[in-house]
Amino acid sequence: MKNIQNNLFVLPFDHRAGFAQKMLGFGEILTLDEKKIVTSYKQIIYEAIYKAIDMGIAKENSAVLVDEVYGLDILKDAKEKGLITMQTTEVSGLDYFDFEYDDWKDHLLNVMPSFAKALVRYDVSADNTEQLSRLKQLSDFCIENKIGLLIEPLMQNKNYEKDIYDKEYRYLDLIKMMIEMQDFGIEANIWKIEGLYKKEQYVEVVKVARNTENRSEVGVIILGRNETREHVFDWIKAGRDVDGVVGFAVGRTIFWEPLMKYKNAEISRSMAVDAIAADYFDYYKLFKNLE
Repeated sequence: MKNIQNNLFVLPFDHRAGFAQKMLGFGEILTLDEKKIVTSYKQIIYEAIYKAIDMGIAKENSAVLVDEVYGLDILKDAKEKGLITMQTTEVSGLDYFDFEYDDWKDHLLNVMPSFAKALVRYDVSADNTEQLSRLKQLSDFCIENKIGLLIEPLMQNKNYEKDIYDKEYRYLDLIKMMIEMQDFGIEANIWKIEGLYKKEQYVEVVKVARNTENRSEVGVIILGRNETREHVFDWIKAGRDVDGVVGFAVGRTIFWEPLMKYKNAEISRSMAVDAIAADYFDYYKLFKNLE
């Protein structure tokens, strides 16, 4: 089983509709020129990762998480240059997990990333058999082909107000979901989880993530969920000292504002690269308690 033994700092930019429609104002079906524009924006983020490496983030701890639709060349280039690569497998925007491509196995074999990534919207009170079955196929394939598996669960529960759920109950549903997946035979190497507010909540989540000897080096990383910088900082501070919480995956909170300023001609391309790299490095310093 492929495990993470060191820190893992991810600047994810695998968003598809978010880039094309929300940021750039394109429609659901893009022209070739519009696709090239989306890719060019993703290239800015990719360059910022290297700039942050020059600033001090270790290359072996930096990861590129990007989609194939606009970032296939980036994935291949990052792999060739020795970065950790993470390749999306899910259809963007669905309420349940399904593969983006019918021939998803060929797509993974074409790149052979460090990790395959599956985003899963999960309600523990619902019947999740269908998406669990798909995830089991992915897990088995990853184990067979020595590809790591990163699962990003977005927990759903309509019985609580969002703020109360986030602070008090979401981690309990997360633990239930992890156990359900484990019992189904799904083996994640990394759990990319929505941030928690209390250290003891992270401790309980890690206990489940590492509840067998074979899972003893499974890692948990904290995602940003497009929340404010203050929110994400609180989540990282709560979890950074917990053994098993190995890093973060913060994307839109870092890159959205600089790219929008670049789009609106408020800053240059190189300034956008610098701003993204500097913010990414700030999150690294925060997690490492270097601030």
